[in-house]
Amino acid sequence: MTLESARPDVPRLTHMYRAMLRIRAVENTLARIFADGEVPGFIHLSIGQEAVAVGVASAMAEGDTLATTHRGHGHVLARGLDLDGFFKEIMGRAGGICRGRGGSMHVADMTLGIIGANGIVGAGIPIALGSALALKTRATGGIAAALFGDGAMAEGVLHESLNLAALQRLPLLFVCENNGWSEFSRTERQFAAPLAKLATAFGIVHEAVDGNDVLAVAAAAEAAVAALRAGQGPRVLECRTHRTRGHFEGDAQKYRDAAELQAGIDGDAVLRTATALRNAAVEEEALTALHKEVETEVAAALQRARSDAWPRFEEAFADVYTLQEA
Repeated sequence: MTLESARPDVPRLTHMYRAMLRIRAVENTLARIFADGEVPGFIHLSIGQEAVAVGVASAMAEGDTLATTHRGHGHVLARGLDLDGFFKEIMGRAGGICRGRGGSMHVADMTLGIIGANGIVGAGIPIALGSALALKTRATGGIAAALFGDGAMAEGVLHESLNLAALQRLPLLFVCENNGWSEFSRTERQFAAPLAKLATAFGIVHEAVDGNDVLAVAAAAEAAVAALRAGQGPRVLECRTHRTRGHFEGDAQKYRDAAELQAGIDGDAVLRTATALRNAAVEEEALTALHKEVETEVAAALQRARSDAWPRFEEAFADVYTLQEA
């Protein structure tokens, strides 16, 4: 099933479209408030890649786990992270999901199986591997998903994790968001082999999909997850996509030509989904109302985050060190 191949399930596609709009609205808001100095540290936005987050999350169930990256806002929001807790965390407030201590690159919520974002390239992969091993050992029926960018393909930890996942037939879904760039270098300049051949070297089934087609991603993720739950071993899902903004906010993207940037805009996942809904006879007024609903939700969450308290310095050592009396 793809956006263009058949008449979609309109209620399901509308739900996915709303989830993508929500991620887009959140990240557009983050871009603005980061520029205004309201966000400490750096942020890395996934604008243009929303279909991967929503498509993969649609295949996951309660009890499954997910490890993500420095560009993981979309993943955690698609998984169901509370919007208030998310904004407060990114803005360093006490009410944040990690009490303001993690920020953009370290969002986690164990109640949702979100075992963490990670600022180190590829470092979330072995965490998801460990989770998959635990899920298999405990026979929960759950699966783990490791989301990573194409920059992680050159990291040894990915190769080691592929090996162990294959040896142990772990219920681990490796999801590569291949946007063609590893920071400021093209993928082919930082890793010599395609991901398909790397997966094949370990005997792992690999599938590549159009990462800007939310139905294609969802269908591939559902098939992979079904195989994982059936004990058929790990799977690799490669989603070819685009990031329309730079590696980080403030990146001028001088290393990318105008034609490539325009191609990313023309193939935008959110716009393609809206077109599919129009072709399925969804009224323009309904799409406009959905936009307004999402924008209102995001704006309200931002205002609540702005009014939240700052963390108390006296609590800085809590959950970090245990102090013992001499």
